[in-house]
Order: sequence, then C-alpha cells, then structure tokens
Amino acid sequence: MIVGGTMINIKNISFKNFTQKLRVKKPWDDVIIFVMNILIAIPLFIIAHQNLIELNWFFNLDRILLFLLIIVAIQLVLRLLRTIIIICIFLYILVLFYGTASGNYGFNSVYEDYDSMLYTMSDNPNPQDIIIAKLLPFPNKSKIISAIEYENPRVRNFAIMATSKHFKNIKGYSDYRTIIQCFAVFKEINSRWNYVSDPKDGDYIATASESLGYFSGDCDDHSILMAAAVRAIGGTPRLIHTKGHIYPEILIGTLNDLETVNYLIKNVLFEKESYQKQLHYHIDERGQVWLNLDYTAKYPGGPFLSEEILGALTLY
Repeated sequence: MIVGGTMINIKNISFKNFTQKLRVKKPWDDVIIFVMNILIAIPLFIIAHQNLIELNWFFNLDRILLFLLIIVAIQLVLRLLRTIIIICIFLYILVLFYGTASGNYGFNSVYEDYDSMLYTMSDNPNPQDIIIAKLLPFPNKSKIISAIEYENPRVRNFAIMATSKHFKNIKGYSDYRTIIQCFAVFKEINSRWNYVSDPKDGDYIATASESLGYFSGDCDDHSILMAAAVRAIGGTPRLIHTKGHIYPEILIGTLNDLETVNYLIKNVLFEKESYQKQLHYHIDERGQVWLNLDYTAKYPGGPFLSEEILGALTLY
C-alpha cells in the first residue's frame, strides 16, 4: 500500500502488532509461567536429589536450597522465552481440547502420564535379577501342559467374567489393557483360592476346568488354572519350578513397561494391598520382565515363596 509516496507493508505491521501484543505483560502470564515452573521443577528436583550427594544439613536445608535454586533458574529461562511459551501453550491446549473431545490423547491422559512419571522417578521397584539359564527338566511337563486348557470354553468364560468384575472401568493405559485384564484374573483366583494338599501317595494334577469347580488345590493346581486363564485372554504366562513348589508368572515386557505396571499396581489397581511394598520379578536371559502371580501374593509381584529356581515352563 502507498500513502503519500511511502510504501507501507501491511503484513509486517500486522505481525509486528501481534507480537507486540504478546509481549505486553498480562496478569495471567505470571500465573502460567509459575505453573510451568512448578511442573518442570519437581521432576528436575527428583533427578538432582537422587544424583547429588546429600550434605545432611540441619532440617535438610541443602535440599531446600537446591529446590529454590532450580525454581529460580527455571523462572529466568521461562521469562526470557515468555512469548514463545505462551504461543506453544495456547496451541497445546487446543490440541488437548480436540483430543479430549475425540476420545484420544487429552487432558486426562496428560495428567496420568505426568503422575506416572513422577511416581516412577521417586519409587522404582527393586529388581530380583535372576537370569534363567541351564535349568533342570520341568517335572510332569507333559501332564501340566495338557492340564492348561486355555482353549476350554469354561476357562475362557471364567477369565472373561473376571475382566468384567474387576478393573473394567480403568481409563487410559490402552497399551496395557491385556495386562490389566490378566491382573483381574489374578485378583479373582487369588481371592477365592483354598489350598488343599495332594494325596499322600503322589502328585494329583488337576486340569484348569476341574479347579474351577471349587477353586481348591495345591500350588501346581493353582499355577495351572492361573496360566490357563491368563493365556485364554491373550497374556503370556510361565510356570517356575523351585524345590517343592511351583508358581506362575506373567510376562510384563521391558523395564520401561515395568515402570508403568509398577505405577498401576501401587496407585490404581492394588493400592491397599501393595502399600509400602515392593514388586518382585525376574528378568530372563533376553531381558524380559516376569512378574510373580503366586497364590500367596495379595498383589501381582508379591513376595516369592521360594527363591531358588530349578526350572521354567513358558507358554507362548
């Protein structure tokens, strides 16, 4: 546009006015910056706290000063990038509104991810790193495999009933739906199981469908039913043989998967049962994590009844 012989670029003026308006300090700017500061400072403080040597000052003053230092440093950075941050937050909120409305990744998912991240950083499970190698032959292997009737309609229907009864309304964590459903099976079986010894003259191996009649039997009967029901709904179980004992485990996946499962067990699914307790698991020779599902456990990953491993039977 030409005015009085002078050319004026309207686009440049418009953009300049827009950026100038963003630079004008608004009351809500400080609120947004402060909230972002806290959200960033907490995980950074956890990392610093776990990796820096504690000075053991009175009233933990060294950690208080550390947190304040992190707050001040983040505040300075955020103020320097105020305009860019405000624009990015506005766009991000729009995306989250769309995700919430469409049933995809929305506000609730962000909260769950942030909460899970903080919990995982501050309370990782302690490993039981027993690598399975050079194991002895599994006792009664052929009989046990035949007894794990995961394709039997009674077993399948029982597993489906358990998933409808427990943890049906857990939202989010779609990648862990099968594991959550297997935990529902664990809850149903272990809440009803009655330990009954075998006859004196030898091992009695009950089929999975037979155990559904009374939810009674010894450790191998429990393991067979648990493995069958877990596999019937897509989980991957295995049986561990120790001296005088057999118990089931479930494949969780990687150590990253274990972090999420740890959070789910202790904060969503088995909060009371696992309060102030750790998860017990094994890592096999391929780096895969297996979680304990023994009949003595009140939550997935409960304490092992016996540590010594003599054999393993995996059911893929």
